[in-house]
Amino acid sequence: MNRRDFLERVAALAGAVRFGRAQPVLKSRLILLGTAGGPTPKKTRAASAQIIVVGDRGYLVDCGNGVARQMQLAGVFGTLRHVFVTHHHSDHDADLGNVILLDWGTNLTTAVDVWGPPPLTRMMNLFFEMNQADLDVRVRDEGRPPLPPLVHTHEITHDGIVMKDDRAIVTCAAVPHPLVPLAFAYRFDCVDRSIVISGDTAPSDAIVTLARGADVLVHEALYVPKAPGAPDSALRKHIMDSHSPVEDVGRIASAAGVKTLVLSHLVPGETDAVSDKEWLAGARVHFGGRIVVGHDLLEL
Repeated sequence: MNRRDFLERVAALAGAVRFGRAQPVLKSRLILLGTAGGPTPKKTRAASAQIIVVGDRGYLVDCGNGVARQMQLAGVFGTLRHVFVTHHHSDHDADLGNVILLDWGTNLTTAVDVWGPPPLTRMMNLFFEMNQADLDVRVRDEGRPPLPPLVHTHEITHDGIVMKDDRAIVTCAAVPHPLVPLAFAYRFDCVDRSIVISGDTAPSDAIVTLARGADVLVHEALYVPKAPGAPDSALRKHIMDSHSPVEDVGRIASAAGVKTLVLSHLVPGETDAVSDKEWLAGARVHFGGRIVVGHDLLEL
């Protein structure tokens, strides 16, 4: 079944009359849980994470430090059903195991599927091993179901449809993020709209293709005049080679024909480092559509 057929089928199901009443279409909620780029904890922004919630089901994309608390603040803690990791850098996966563990320690009894590049399965197994003492105590003393059987990992190695259920089709595309073996962007085609999350990437035609005609593109952004690191440092070289200047992000959004561009994973990452006006001006050079500068807990 292709994407269009699937979406038409879901829309038909959502509008079907049951017991004389039409069933409402489930609308997607996009919440920016953390909008800072880089591994160092920030004072004014949380680490990279966003969640798409459809009904009572949450699709978490990346899980930097503190993501469980951000979910709690956003009022969506307890919705977790899927986790999608763009790549294995600590500002994107530092709390990969923790967010599931903390959810389980609260009330998680349903399965959680985790998707991402290798060595995802080994990482989760090592996490369970590291936390075995805590897991054993909570099973014995609190009556919780064993956690490892609830978590299903799926390693992604190439472009294509990642998963589909009755609320979304998720498609991935490999993107260039030098020194990382595999990095992915994800597209969520929900019943009501399409949302693309870039992850970390240098300017890429792969994003343009994945985001073609999307309603929302959440794209990382770099403000070059204030990029971290000395001019000739290895840090500056990595940042310039691996990330997308905000002007190029506008160009990508324009080429893809998206309706709304959301700037996130901002580098530099403190709110007082670059003003919203500066971010907007950079993206506006090449994109005439709606632009939103991401801030933690913003819902779109």
